[in-house]
Amino acid sequence: MAGNITFTMIKPGAVHNEYIGPILAKINEAGFRIVAMKFTKLRTKQAEVFYSVHSERPFYRDLVKFMTSGPIVVAILEKPNAVDEYRKLIGSTDPEKAEEGTIRKMFAESVQLNAVHGSDSNENAIIESDFFFSKSERFSKDGEVYEVAP
Repeated sequence: MAGNITFTMIKPGAVHNEYIGPILAKINEAGFRIVAMKFTKLRTKQAEVFYSVHSERPFYRDLVKFMTSGPIVVAILEKPNAVDEYRKLIGSTDPEKAEEGTIRKMFAESVQLNAVHGSDSNENAIIESDFFFSKSERFSKDGEVYEVAP
């Protein structure tokens, strides 16, 4: 399964601005299949744990505050070379530098108020997916529980 999945999160600002549908449409048009998805809201402790890699950075508190400010949509996406393909689709973290047609160019307000998160490695895709989804919440194309490769 490594290499064929990635994790994404539609962040609170994009949810508030009603961009869920257009973002999911871009994901679908790019050939990704949704393996798991949910609409949820991070509690402070969850956000602190999820973003702990940034805990020493000056923006950490503001990031946690933003990520707990409203609901989010989290999803596991499947496609060959999923992490790299999704990183291309979402574009640069800075929407001003992102290529035209990318999700961040179209829907992000700023670097701090970014529209989406995307895993940056196959290892993090698995870690981030496991943070939000049990194995029984992941489904194959035929509706069966997604089989994890040994």
